[in-house]
Amino acid sequence: MIDDFLSAEEIVMQTIKPEKPCKKLQRIQRSTERHWVGDGFPVRTLLGYSTLGATISPFLLLDYAGPMEFPPTEKRLGVGGHPHRGFETVTIVYSGEVEHRDSSGGGGRIGPGDVQWMTAASGLVHEEFHGRDFARRGGMFEMVQLWVNLPAKDKMSPPHYQAIVNSQIPALNLPDNQGSVRVIAGQFNGVTGPAHTFTPINMCDLRLDSEQRIDLPVPEDYTTILVVLQGSVHIEGDETIGPAEVGLFDRAGERICINSAQNATALLLCGEPIDEPIMGSGPFVMNSSEEIRQAMTDYQSGRMGHMS
Repeated sequence: MIDDFLSAEEIVMQTIKPEKPCKKLQRIQRSTERHWVGDGFPVRTLLGYSTLGATISPFLLLDYAGPMEFPPTEKRLGVGGHPHRGFETVTIVYSGEVEHRDSSGGGGRIGPGDVQWMTAASGLVHEEFHGRDFARRGGMFEMVQLWVNLPAKDKMSPPHYQAIVNSQIPALNLPDNQGSVRVIAGQFNGVTGPAHTFTPINMCDLRLDSEQRIDLPVPEDYTTILVVLQGSVHIEGDETIGPAEVGLFDRAGERICINSAQNATALLLCGEPIDEPIMGSGPFVMNSSEEIRQAMTDYQSGRMGHMS
């Protein structure tokens, strides 16, 4: 009858849940070149679909503007009316202010901690400038703009604008004072962000500072990207992701395992890949060259609207 019973060791082994595997760091993207978008946004492009394509899907591009000190001015600094079609832009402000206005009627001003989620979809014309009050007093300016692709079935949806202020974004503290997480889109540890997305996306704004290991839960099989803006993050394997650097991770695994972090501000981006062709030209991202030509024709003929 002894064979009908499990040993104490076997019982313990059955009650211990296996540790979920860490996603492996695939590569670190570094970009030191800075260019101006208009006269208000000193930008480093940290990610781009022209070279990374399906690797970063559903994300297309990430520009990091600043940090830079701007003197007081009465001039409108930024970029005037320009079109977009086929994707979404997500703007997160860390310092300063951004004013947005578009031909579909969307617009507003966002400041530190706020997020602007603009779905260009079938097409619109918009403008982006420093906030008037910020420009008059001057100060430190820092923001991120992410481009998120849309699946083919949604590329010609009506444009939409989401203004998400800091107070609407849920925040939670990590264990042992390791840092904090603001959940902008998707979920983190059961907390849901306010942004509406067309495909499954998790987007979290992180503050990390710990000499102890930090484990961040992420979905299996999702594209996973850690964008470090300030400070540094040390990944298992002695790799360091420093300021204005991006870590790209394998899709396999259910955690990012961080050995330590020093005063880091970072974005954690996870998304279900869109397995479709990517064809882009300037402000348009579609699935074919014919759709790009149509986008250009539609913009030139005024079908994407006008800035009044």
